Amino acid sequence: MQQIKTKVLIIGAGTGGYVAGIRCGQLGLDTVLVDGGDGLGGTCLNVGCIPSKAIIHAAGKFETVAKAADGGTLGITAAAPAIDLKQTVEWKDGIVRKLNSGVAALLKKAKVKVIKGWAEFADAKTCVVKTDEGDIRISAEHVILATGSEPVELPFLPFGGDVISSTEALSLSEVPKKLVVVGGGYIGLELGIAYRKLGAEVAIVEMAERILPLYDKALTDPVVKWLEKHGVELHLGARAGGFGDGKLSITTKDGEPLQLDADKVLVTVGRRPRTQGWGLENMGVAMAGPFVKIDQRCATSMKNVWAVGDLTGEPMLAHKGSAQGEVVAEIIAGHDRVFDPITIAAVCFTEPEIVSAGLGPQDVEGRDDVITAVFPFAAIGRALAIEAGEDGGFVRVVASKSDHRILGVQAVGQHVSELSNSFAQMLEMGAVLEDVAGVIHVHPTLGEAFHEASLRALGHAIHI
Repeated sequence: MQQIKTKVLIIGAGTGGYVAGIRCGQLGLDTVLVDGGDGLGGTCLNVGCIPSKAIIHAAGKFETVAKAADGGTLGITAAAPAIDLKQTVEWKDGIVRKLNSGVAALLKKAKVKVIKGWAEFADAKTCVVKTDEGDIRISAEHVILATGSEPVELPFLPFGGDVISSTEALSLSEVPKKLVVVGGGYIGLELGIAYRKLGAEVAIVEMAERILPLYDKALTDPVVKWLEKHGVELHLGARAGGFGDGKLSITTKDGEPLQLDADKVLVTVGRRPRTQGWGLENMGVAMAGPFVKIDQRCATSMKNVWAVGDLTGEPMLAHKGSAQGEVVAEIIAGHDRVFDPITIAAVCFTEPEIVSAGLGPQDVEGRDDVITAVFPFAAIGRALAIEAGEDGGFVRVVASKSDHRILGVQAVGQHVSELSNSFAQMLEMGAVLEDVAGVIHVHPTLGEAFHEASLRALGHAIHI
């Protein structure tokens, strides 16, 4: 059996693992990265963030042409569109391959040794990796666990055949005539909306009383408005049952049984950390529920064993894992670092999009020491010019009444995902309302709504 000793061993090549590897290499640390999952880039690059946004983009293009064919839009008319989903998926796969190659090149440049195979730990610092060329025994001074997460499977709706996870939903060969989505969170809604734009009849089954229950109602109302306008069935407060003969059994909010026709059933009820099958139980690390317990340095209870990304808990977001990976690499190299962000912004790529950073109304409910101000996109010229101002979208700012420190920023509207970094930056820098008000915002842009919301919180919005 081949033996390898290294300074740093990273398990998992997702956004947490590969970023940690690149940073370790930049800092001159001898590093081995074991990729046993979805491929370089992990879930996000291969079967998550990137491919889903590609399909969402294609669906948006299709919808635009369909509108032009259905009586015209903006004076533009067109013939009825058709889609060859196989070609769309091939285009999406090409993007994934290009990014895979890019990550591989960056790791090679950083002199990180990449091993394709499945690792199993015998103890905290030693594992055996099973590869196509044989087993490799690896021992390391430092181990970074970045195994990511996987879709939650319902026992009465096991994946297989026409019951699919988000992974299969991104590689269908044709648009299903009838799609039922079980789970009204961001993954189910993003994909459900995309397939509705592509022409599928879509129904959503959600146990909670409303979609996206982690976001406040004002943010989700414009999404509900879009779903209702486009004929998406919403079964809220409902429970899914079994699937057979092209029908999904559900129990409605009123306790009534109902059968929903479905060519495909997309189950998106959440994700869980990938903790099984690689010897975590032999490593002696403490757990925090289903997650690996870490401190502010991303250190586990075992010396020189670190954990990043989805394995460490909510929020299970790619950009959190990447930031943690950088922090751990720098700590191993001797830098004084902690992972202590002011905020980790989250985005739902629904129609319209939702952004949330920092505290929202539900977090400050009942407090009289905060200011909340909302500015609608309907009063922003750029929004109206790109048909983004009539769906009830807005930017909202939450700030401290005493010193005007910004505590949170939220937005809903078309293309607002591009504002998320500005929101996070202001929070991270400890900005006050006057800081945003004092920045000359470019006209015409959607970002002007952030400026105007801050002015409104100060009592003198200009355009409302």
